[in-house]
Amino acid sequence: MTDKFERCLPLVLHHEGGFVNHPDDPGGITNLGCTKATWERWVGRRCTVEDMRALTPEDVAPLYREKYWHKVRGDDLPAGIDYCVFDTAINSGPGRAAKFLQEAVGATPDGIIGLRTLAAVREADPRQVIDTYCAARLAWLQELSTWKVFGHGWGRRVTDVRRSALQMLAQ
Repeated sequence: MTDKFERCLPLVLHHEGGFVNHPDDPGGITNLGCTKATWERWVGRRCTVEDMRALTPEDVAPLYREKYWHKVRGDDLPAGIDYCVFDTAINSGPGRAAKFLQEAVGATPDGIIGLRTLAAVREADPRQVIDTYCAARLAWLQELSTWKVFGHGWGRRVTDVRRSALQMLAQ
């Protein structure tokens, strides 16, 4: 059986796309959603543009599992909610992803998913959590200074994540 991470990662990578070096992106050189700075920290050395272009899903999967999936406790979250939170963690950081979840379930938004947050998630209606989470994520993205440049894609992404997450509830 495929684990939850392996089910969610391809969906995230679909939205992240391939190599990008957009002048308005504060992340700079990025491939598969992984910034050059993040990749350099992961591999412990400076990387070239060619190194970044050569990244594969197999390369970034261990990084995403350890630094994002585990950080937001993806294995402990219900199906659908796990995907929403993981996608946001990669796109906006694990702390922001955790805060959206905590706000959606009425937990203290400290940016760390612990036992209290997980208990609140278990008690909540998963459909409502997904709807509230995605609405808060979209509202936050719309406030960013780069919304005018990237907003169309971000809006589509949040809509797609919500739809896929709700489908996961039915499976």
